[in-house]
Amino acid sequence: MDVKFFIPVLFLFLTACQPKTADKTVEVKTIPSQEYLTAATLFTQHAAEYDALCYQAYHLASIQLIQALEANPEKPAVVLDLDETVLDNSPYTAWQIVNEKPYSPETWAQWVQLAEAKPIAGVTSFLRLADSLGVSIFYVSNRNQEADLVATQKNMQDLGLPQLGDEHFYLKTTTSDKTERRKAVTDLGYDIQLFIGDNLGDYDHIWDKPTVNADRKKLVEERATEMGTKYIALPNTLYGTWEGAVYQYNRSLSEMQKDSARKAALTVPSMPFH
Repeated sequence: MDVKFFIPVLFLFLTACQPKTADKTVEVKTIPSQEYLTAATLFTQHAAEYDALCYQAYHLASIQLIQALEANPEKPAVVLDLDETVLDNSPYTAWQIVNEKPYSPETWAQWVQLAEAKPIAGVTSFLRLADSLGVSIFYVSNRNQEADLVATQKNMQDLGLPQLGDEHFYLKTTTSDKTERRKAVTDLGYDIQLFIGDNLGDYDHIWDKPTVNADRKKLVEERATEMGTKYIALPNTLYGTWEGAVYQYNRSLSEMQKDSARKAALTVPSMPFH
């Protein structure tokens, strides 16, 4: 047989003998990286119970402030956080979910510059009450002093909130620890009647230090009499030091590692269900 003829025939024979395999692409489904925030964001944006909790907090704050003023402090003041205390940033979290993007300083800065955050339920009435009573209001926030102040003031001015001069804002410059900024208020002779925030670090830095949530909860138990009297807490299921504690404050964890840490931190029944 002619070799030139034999080789092509052999190739065709061997090809025909190859086992047939299905030409299918295996699709590996993964959970969107920010999906875990969906329920928390829906609760913040749609639950009447969330609004009720915020109104409850600010109603209590009003009562406590009026009672505190009966002692006639010379320079009464209240200190509030901004994000999730005065301003509702849940649309930014919703953006994270829809676009499967984690928080980043860059996208957060863009959200702040939009200056379109809505007020937390109850905050407007409380701030106007404090202002009418001659109480000085100080906004101590970890928004960036240089980049965010003007946009934040515009946002709050559009909402009709009081006391928006530069002297009322103590934003972040070098550290997220608010201790020195709160001290700066008292160093001016102000007597702080109430601290209001969504994170216990808005009241005292001791809650920013423990590395597990159990320690933070124990500290709350030890200072329970100050909760609702000196410190008014707003609900925030979107983010906070409480979540950082779950991750042992390890900012380098991947989304998958964070997911594992969240699940490992859950308290489950002692016996499995079948």
